[in-house]
Amino acid sequence: MPANVIVTSAYLPPVEYFSKITRAKKIFIEAEENYRKQSYRNRCYILTSQGPGHLVVPVFLGSFHKTAVRDIRIDYTRRWQKVHTGALTSAYGSSAFFIYYFGIIEEIILRRHKYLLDLNMELLAALLEILKTDTEVEYTDTFMPVSNAEGDFRYSIDPKKESSFRQKEYFQVFRDKHGFVPGLSIIDLLFNMGPETPSYL
Repeated sequence: MPANVIVTSAYLPPVEYFSKITRAKKIFIEAEENYRKQSYRNRCYILTSQGPGHLVVPVFLGSFHKTAVRDIRIDYTRRWQKVHTGALTSAYGSSAFFIYYFGIIEEIILRRHKYLLDLNMELLAALLEILKTDTEVEYTDTFMPVSNAEGDFRYSIDPKKESSFRQKEYFQVFRDKHGFVPGLSIIDLLFNMGPETPSYL
């Protein structure tokens, strides 16, 4: 794994995302790109009693112009915060480590961050602290063209692309009902595995 990695901003990112960044010495979060819809930038995937589901942070988008991700504002005309915290409680309330970590996540979600980038960064910082990862994190200050350079994971980790990442199985609350479901948010792993999460990654 390269010393430095570059990734997009992401809302409660998937396990694959954390498998890349927790091995790096420094993380660069892409802040200068144009915002992309239907990506991890404003959504995460969790496992509910009904199967995999996603949570989306609603955002304002310009009608005619591309908007830089750093300028994407959260839409509070929708009650997404209560929906998200309620869905997480319903999905993971019975998990072994929910009680230890949910309060931290909930507190951040319930704050009224103006910008999506700020919400994502605060959640990322909290998760890295929980995982006892001292990796340095910075925003990019210019947009570099997409490349196949080692450590550039900006567009390879995408819910619309099939991933080559092969995830080890771990205990999930609804595994008996749905089997093991890969590709979920880091919080699925954290709520189910707790302190074992860093060694899993």
